[in-house]
Amino acid sequence: MAYRATLDLLFKSHRFVPNFQCGPKKNLIGIIGGLDLVTSSHMADIVGLFKIPQISYGSFESTTNDEIYFPPFYRMVPSEALQYVGIIQLLLHFRWKWVGLITTDDQAGEHFLQALEPMLSKNGICSAFTERAATRRHVDIMAETIQNFYMTSSVFLDSEANAIIVHGDMSSIIWLASILWLMSLNDSGYTERSSVGKVWITTAQIDFTFWSFHRSWDIEMFHGALSFTIHSNELIAFQTFLQTIKPPWTNEDGFFKNFWEEEFDCSFPSSRGPTKNNELCSGEERLESIPATFFEMSMTGHSYSIYNIVYAMAYVLHGINIKDGKRLAHMNVEPWQLYSFLRWISFNNSVGDEIAFDDHGELAGGFDVTNLVTFPNNSYVRIQSWKVPPFSVCNDRCKPGYSRKKKEGEKFCCYDCAPCPEGKISNQEDMEYCVACPKDQYPNRSQDQCIPKTPNFLSLAEPLGILLACLALFFALITALILGIFIKHQNTPIVKANNRTLTYILLTSLLLCFSCSLLFIGQPNNLTCLLRQTLFGIIFSVAVSSVLAKTVTVVAAFMASKPGNIFRKGMGRSLAYSIVISCSFVQVGICILWLSTSPPFPDLDMDSSMEIIILKCNEGSVVMFYCVLGYMGFLATISFTVAFLARKLPDTFNEAKFITFSMLIFCSVWLSFVPSYLSTRGKDMVAMEIFSIFASSAGLLCCIFSPKCYIIILRPELNCREQLVRKKAL
Repeated sequence: MAYRATLDLLFKSHRFVPNFQCGPKKNLIGIIGGLDLVTSSHMADIVGLFKIPQISYGSFESTTNDEIYFPPFYRMVPSEALQYVGIIQLLLHFRWKWVGLITTDDQAGEHFLQALEPMLSKNGICSAFTERAATRRHVDIMAETIQNFYMTSSVFLDSEANAIIVHGDMSSIIWLASILWLMSLNDSGYTERSSVGKVWITTAQIDFTFWSFHRSWDIEMFHGALSFTIHSNELIAFQTFLQTIKPPWTNEDGFFKNFWEEEFDCSFPSSRGPTKNNELCSGEERLESIPATFFEMSMTGHSYSIYNIVYAMAYVLHGINIKDGKRLAHMNVEPWQLYSFLRWISFNNSVGDEIAFDDHGELAGGFDVTNLVTFPNNSYVRIQSWKVPPFSVCNDRCKPGYSRKKKEGEKFCCYDCAPCPEGKISNQEDMEYCVACPKDQYPNRSQDQCIPKTPNFLSLAEPLGILLACLALFFALITALILGIFIKHQNTPIVKANNRTLTYILLTSLLLCFSCSLLFIGQPNNLTCLLRQTLFGIIFSVAVSSVLAKTVTVVAAFMASKPGNIFRKGMGRSLAYSIVISCSFVQVGICILWLSTSPPFPDLDMDSSMEIIILKCNEGSVVMFYCVLGYMGFLATISFTVAFLARKLPDTFNEAKFITFSMLIFCSVWLSFVPSYLSTRGKDMVAMEIFSIFASSAGLLCCIFSPKCYIIILRPELNCREQLVRKKAL
């Protein structure tokens, strides 16, 4: 039909003879093309041979577009590719991830699916179904069409997809409305139930215009539809023209006569047959009384494109006839001359819109998105705003705290929601994966946000820190008091026994032991980390070596008291001092090696606990730390062994029993410290070490010095030489 109509336009006069002009010569210099691709392409095949430019007003896919400078025909509409981009942006804006597709069952529909479906997948959108609407040539098979109506209606009307994209032309909407109408014949409430909550998204080729025999159809089924429309503007006096136009003005226009009879369901006296209502047309009927579904009073996008085509042709002809600002005499214009002008055309039409073609012969511009608002009288208006849209997803969105989990055998848009694993969060809906919090933060209970971790260290501002600091000062005060008592009674026999100097060294080292525990309280810094373990190790080594020296002194003194013993002349104070100095210097050497190779430093432990950041002193070298503890344990073991062997010596010279018990406490405390130290973290570990220092130091202080303080303070009569001699004689 397109070929025949084009040939008729070119050659037909009274009879049709291709390639011959049998009547008056026609000066055809341009053609307004068809609404669809097929019609425009077929027309281009013929008029292209005669170099006659064609400008189409339909929005459809590009053909070759390789002919940039001289395309097969121009289009007074933007590129259809912009529609696809706009559809994707619209779906993403409303977060519609589960959509249906309806297109025509022809080449244009196939091209639409091939172009749009990859874009949907790329943007995380799935198609719930794809239906192809029967074109006009298929509608003739009525029985098959009705059967297909019933088969396909349940597919997309009962689908969970609430956003449905409809592509094609007017026949697509008629096909869709036919399905709804046929189903409503059996169930009056079917249309309302099945279309409620659904949003129809239509492309620019589609008009919501029905034929006259569709007057019983209800346009409200498409209320809220979002339409991509070709940009249009209301022309000056256009509404006045429509309101005043009457049939007598166009007595020779057969098309207008048929249109008037069709729209108003009446007939003119000269018509061949009566209408359905047998009413005569008065000519006073008004177009604004016709519902918008049959005649739209506003300037539609297609009408506006046709107006711009005529305006562009007039602009080009005017440009050809004007040279150097002067109007030339009448001249014959050949059609091929228009190509170069159309290629570079750029002007503003009567309402101020700029008209220009791009490199592919398409209108440089974009599409409008309008919302269809219907009314009970079967009329509608298009507005550029909309209410809150419904959801259109395969399943409910995953809430924060959950992530998507793919359903086996389903499209990627259909998924389950799985709780985030421990230590991870999702703070948005529909997150693909849960993410881990930064190291200095942790997930809240709902796992939908990260909370800053609380710094954890043994502080003087908390009860435990205050208690341990008070205990350290208390024990240090007791030790200083005992030291003062011994200094005051330094010339008494009980103080002078077992080396008075060693006693002072031991008490001083215990005083420092209690005091050094204060280094473990408070936020770690470079100085405290360097001094904590090293001072603790050296001071405790001095204390334990002093106990060892006292034990060896007891044994040596007893053995030297026997007649003829070889140790009589070799024993003395120098032996005790050498033991203390040599044993202490070994520990000093270990600590110096530790500080010179891998010194302790302040560190943050963010991994041991989920909710806290442990501020600690990193030991630098764990091996050196355990060397310090191991050497201290070695000295304690030797002291315990020697004291245990000397426990049965005569009471007059014997501190060995008290030293044995004190070293037993000392070794028990530090043996239990190691597993406790390894199993605790943060301030609990620091408190455990301070408690071990207190327990072991208090054990030495109590076991060795409490009996002597008892005699010095409460039983001074026993603190005399005669008492010691009497005990020896007994």
